[in-house]
Amino acid sequence: MKKIELDHVDFAYGNNLVLKDISLSVHQGEIVSIIGPSGVGKTTLFNLIAGILPAQAGKILVDGEENPRGKVSYMLQKDLLLEHKTILGNVILPLTIRGVKKAEAIRQADDLLAAFSLKDVRDRYPYELSGGMRQRIALLRTYLFGQDLFLLDEAFSALDELTKMTLHDWYLAIHEQLKLTTILITHSIDEAIKLSNRIYVLNHKPGQIVAELTMDWQEADQPELEKLCYKEEILGLLGLKN
Repeated sequence: MKKIELDHVDFAYGNNLVLKDISLSVHQGEIVSIIGPSGVGKTTLFNLIAGILPAQAGKILVDGEENPRGKVSYMLQKDLLLEHKTILGNVILPLTIRGVKKAEAIRQADDLLAAFSLKDVRDRYPYELSGGMRQRIALLRTYLFGQDLFLLDEAFSALDELTKMTLHDWYLAIHEQLKLTTILITHSIDEAIKLSNRIYVLNHKPGQIVAELTMDWQEADQPELEKLCYKEEILGLLGLKN
C-alpha cells in the first residue's frame, strides 16, 4: 500500500525552477532515503511533502488524498527540545497541543518512555543529556504528534560516528515497533544504505530523480561487498566517482 506518492511534481521560486518532474512513492512501513548534493532541492522537496509549500504542478497524495498538510511528522537536524522543560514536559508537548488532558498525556508519555528504556531520564532536562539521547527523545516527541509518516531531515548528521551507529540500530527497532513509514534526507551514502529499503538519487539543477535503487544487500552472500557496490553506484550517479 502506498503511504505517499508524488506524481510529476514541479516547484519554482519565482522564475528559478528548483524541482522538475519529481515522481516517487513510499509504501507503508518502508524507510526510503533521498540523497543528493547540497542545493539540489532536498529540503524544498520535504517542505512540499509536509504541505508547507504547495505543489505548483503535479500531485502529492498521502493515504490516497491530496493536501499533505498535517498528515506527516517532520523532524529537523536540530532536536529543538525546550531547555526549560523536563524530558517529560517535552514529550507530552504534542499531546497537550492536540488537546489531551494532562494526566492522560503523562500516562501515554510514561508508557512510551518505559517501552524504549528512557524512563530514567523523564525528570531530567535536555542540557543534561548527550546528543544521541536528545535525538531519541526528540524522535519520540515527534511520534506523539500522531502521524506515522516521518520526515527526517538530516536527523542524525550532528552526531559522532559511534553515536550515529547506535542510534541507527535504535531507530530501525522503533520504526518497526511503532509501525512507522520514514522518508530520510541525508548526505551520508553509508547512512542511506544501512537504513533504507530504497534510495532515490536526486541530482542536477533543477533537481530531478536520476535513479531509484532497491537495497537488498542483507540477502547477499557478502553484504559488506554489496554495500560497497551500492556506494560506488551512487557516487557515479552523483558525478563523484573518480
